[in-house]
Amino acid sequence: MKPFAIVMMTFATLASAQQRFDMEVRNDFFAGFAGNKEALERGMKATEAVLAANPNHAEALVWHGAGVYFLSGQAFQKGDQATGMELYGKGLAEMDKAVALAPKHIGVRIPRGATLLQGSLYMPQEFAKPLVERGLADYRVAYDLQKDDLASMGEHPKGELLMGLASANQRLGNPDKAREFYQKVAELMPNTPY
Repeated sequence: MKPFAIVMMTFATLASAQQRFDMEVRNDFFAGFAGNKEALERGMKATEAVLAANPNHAEALVWHGAGVYFLSGQAFQKGDQATGMELYGKGLAEMDKAVALAPKHIGVRIPRGATLLQGSLYMPQEFAKPLVERGLADYRVAYDLQKDDLASMGEHPKGELLMGLASANQRLGNPDKAREFYQKVAELMPNTPY
């Protein structure tokens, strides 16, 4: 499975247990991020239909923005810098708007955070740093909303959240904060792959 698809599955599992929009589109997006163009088109069309009815549907907007951001990476890989930049800007703008609409919604913060943290791995540091900062902020909000329930969270969502916080802090040169979250993993998740 491709790294982007793994990250997108992570943010779906980190989202709250309530009825979630991601359950309606995530399989198509995951398959699309793993290389299935038809599935990605289905996911994009599904979010576009929701956005046509409600342009401020934050969850549809963040998923659509993640899809556009993914497509920007494909354009860059093909050497089409102009299309890549256009899609990159549009994808970021959609994800940012989604967060502005629902700043405390895990189903919005985790998708943007996961997308930015993963996508920034393949960028020069000067471009990656502001994206890592935003991704870390998203994970931090998700952590703050769930910190009292960490003990009841499943292994995968808890591990991905804590490791994401640790890794992002490490990438930003915050070793003490990174160590704090690595320590939480050690304390809360002994005898796990994390």
